Amino acid sequence: MPDATPPLPDTLAACAEAVLRTQGGRDKTALSRACAQAWFAARAAGTPMAVGRATPPLRPARPEKPELLSPRDVPRRRPGSPEGRKAILHAVAHIELNAVDLHWDIIARFTDTPMPIGFYDDWVKAADEEAKHFNLVSDCLEAMGSFYGDLPAHAGMWRAAEDTAEDLMGRLAVVPMVLEARGLDVTPGMIEVFRKAKDDGAVAALEVIYGEEVAHVAYGSKWFHFLCGRHEMDPKDAFHTLVRRYFHAPLKPPFNAEKRAEAGIPPDFYWPLTEPEAQIAPSDP
Repeated sequence: MPDATPPLPDTLAACAEAVLRTQGGRDKTALSRACAQAWFAARAAGTPMAVGRATPPLRPARPEKPELLSPRDVPRRRPGSPEGRKAILHAVAHIELNAVDLHWDIIARFTDTPMPIGFYDDWVKAADEEAKHFNLVSDCLEAMGSFYGDLPAHAGMWRAAEDTAEDLMGRLAVVPMVLEARGLDVTPGMIEVFRKAKDDGAVAALEVIYGEEVAHVAYGSKWFHFLCGRHEMDPKDAFHTLVRRYFHAPLKPPFNAEKRAEAGIPPDFYWPLTEPEAQIAPSDP
């Protein structure tokens, strides 16, 4: 008889910490999905799980592979080649696994800030979807004869979490409203690469990710605006201040203005944070 599955922690924050301390990618995402299912089942039953408290690690547990390199040292490959397409999918898998940890970390790390229950609903749902995304992309890699960990990856993905470990508004500004919003800009081009290669599985996976990431960016915008209202701060000014404090580079156009607007981020939030020579929007004369 196989060992029974161990019971899940009894608070949401403890669930979040357990995900953060789980090492393997498939194990981490399985626990993420199980915790999300338990949270929403309890909510539906009218017996919601307590949020609780946790002591999350500054850095989450990760598998031994991939090797993590400085961004400048990650090999660049032609996107039109099979190796280039594999590298794109590997990078996406790495982003999605980081996103699983980022969404559970925002739950575990900021429990001292009183937030409505909807805040936790949103980030649990986002963490569940990111786990699904990681598995979809990992399946695509395996169909190509590869796997997550087969290639080196970007070592700086967790820097935004460390920099904003004591600033919830900074976390919301930099992670969903900058980093995840960047995904809205670049994913359509990735989809086109795989469509031209007639890789229907990768196209389907990336289209699921593209559709669901809009909501994740929107969660960031919604709760950022909520906290600005609580503290009587101008959201645009606060966003500019926090991004300049915690994000260590200018934002880079082109921007997916339609999807960013759908997620609640208007152009006057992001254009002033670009390089000076880029600050004339494309529609301007």
